[in-house]
Amino acid sequence: MLIFNRPPFAVLAGFIVVAAGLFVNAAMSSDADRQTVSALDTAYQAAVERGDVAVMGSILHAGMILVLGDGSVHTRADLLESARSSQVVFEHQKEDPGTQTVRMYGRDTAIVTARLCLKGRRRGRPFESHLWFSDTYVRTDQGWRYAFGQASIALPRNKLQAQCLVR
Repeated sequence: MLIFNRPPFAVLAGFIVVAAGLFVNAAMSSDADRQTVSALDTAYQAAVERGDVAVMGSILHAGMILVLGDGSVHTRADLLESARSSQVVFEHQKEDPGTQTVRMYGRDTAIVTARLCLKGRRRGRPFESHLWFSDTYVRTDQGWRYAFGQASIALPRNKLQAQCLVR
């Protein structure tokens, strides 16, 4: 079938319908991906709080890197070993409600930003803090994986943060 035998407006209308369908499918896919990555990042924070090495390992990309606000760099192996050895024990590690945003970049990359409330013990010493983070997720053959993270230094303490820590 030659489309050039059709009137030009019919060909144009056909292209518009196809393009609109692709746009709607892409938007629906993007929303579903955004929800999936949001839930996955929340699940990752909960796994860190529990020290759940198996769940952390299932979410972390094989080449995962985390860069902290002090410039230190931690690999997937470092993060899993830290959880295994209980170097840091969390009483609380949750995103502050309403602070999470998931931004999609194409079909295979998503960046989550949120403010995180932390409370626990590091090598036996208590700590409490808030920080901002950006977590980059990439789509792999096995699904979305957390590939790169960057966390700020601890934020100055204020009344809002103190309330978060006692929830």
